[in-house]
Parts: sequence; C-alpha cells; structure tokens
Amino acid sequence: MKKDMQQPRKKAYEVVIDQIKESFLNGKLPPGEKLPTERELAGFFNISRTSVREALRKLEIEGFIEIRQGSGTFIKAVPIPDSKSDFSFSIVNNKKKLIFEMLELRRVLEVECAFLASLRATTDDLEQILDSLVLMRNSNDDVELGLQADVNFHKNIVRASHNSIFLQLIQSLSERMEDTIRATRKLRLTDSESVEDTFDEHKQIYLAIATGDSLLAKQLMEKHISQIRKEMTEFFLEQNRNS
Repeated sequence: MKKDMQQPRKKAYEVVIDQIKESFLNGKLPPGEKLPTERELAGFFNISRTSVREALRKLEIEGFIEIRQGSGTFIKAVPIPDSKSDFSFSIVNNKKKLIFEMLELRRVLEVECAFLASLRATTDDLEQILDSLVLMRNSNDDVELGLQADVNFHKNIVRASHNSIFLQLIQSLSERMEDTIRATRKLRLTDSESVEDTFDEHKQIYLAIATGDSLLAKQLMEKHISQIRKEMTEFFLEQNRNS
C-alpha cells in the first residue's frame, strides 16, 4: 500500500478505507490476502487504533473484508455489487474481465459435465444434486445459504461426471466460481419472479440429468450459463450508460 495522507478533507478512517481499496484495485492486496494488524495499520497511517477499527468496521459492512476471530482480517474475493456503493460498482467493473472469463470456462466445463452426469450419475450423486436443489428452494432470504446451495449444485454435477480432472479443476477454481455465482445471484435475484425463474432453471437441469436425457441436460446447462452471461452484459452496459 502506498502511504498518502494528503487528503485534509477526509477523516482518518476514510483515508484508510481509500488506501486499502486502491491497493486492491492495483493488485497489491489480492483476494485472500491478510491485512496488517490494527496496531500495524495505526502505525503505518499514524492514526489511532480507534480510527483503524472504524475503517475495518465499514469495510466489513461493505463485504470487502472478512474479520476472522483469532486469525486476522482478510480481503474477500470480488465484493458484491451494491447500487448504493460506487466503489462496489468499480470493483465489479475492474473485475468484469475475470467474471466473463470464468463464465466462459464454466460454459465449456459444466455443459460437458451435465452431459456426462446424465450418463454416469449414481444414486448418491443424484441425491447430492437434489439436496442442493432443495436447499436452494428453502434458503428463502438467507443470501449465504442460497449461494452455497447454488455453488454446491454445480459442483455436485461436476462430481457426478466422474471425471477426476474436471473435478480437480473446479475445486482449484472453487473461490472464483463462488465469486461469479455470488455476483450473478446478486443481479438476478431481484424479485420473487426472478428467484422462481432461477430455481426452475436449476430444477430442469436436475430433472434432465436424473432421467438420463443427456442432450437436454447439455442444452439446459448451456442455456443457463448463456443467460447469466447475457444478464451480466446488460448490467455492465447499463452501468456504463449511467456513469
């Protein structure tokens, strides 16, 4: 992080927030990076620990950092975009290339895995996919529960393909996959109708796999991820129009 205290109009904690965010955008604080301790940050910025705590509290509320008791404070992966936060939009804007690249990978990988899962899934595999689907249905307003159910649904399909290389690949990209699904769910699940539509997309994919309709499973997964890409593209276009 570069030290910059030449902002007399800003409060001390606001300077800390700005510098941490700038360091993230510059790649100096990648997702998962552990921040210095409160004492170290206070010394670095020559401010009180109270101001540091206020900065960290606000960053945590924004979903930008995660404070783990006993472990420290960590930069989260791509923060969730919030229409009330210009910075959140700038984060997504800076990371949109990564989001689209991840969607491209998911389309190649998961379409094939849906096809293979419909041919190879065991009873246990189908139960795990169904459990994720049921959890998605029952998550209601629990954002994190819904997110994990969605992520697990897709991971379980990859697992059901019984291709060890595909599974290793998706596990190695687990965090980025979760970030992508988090961002898309934030944009898609804006009302009860969109929630129902999204659930139905997953339900139809499951049914195609469970009934062994390999071509339909492949088509539905392709349609699902292509629809996500379309909605993300529309979001970024609208964002640019309003900026």
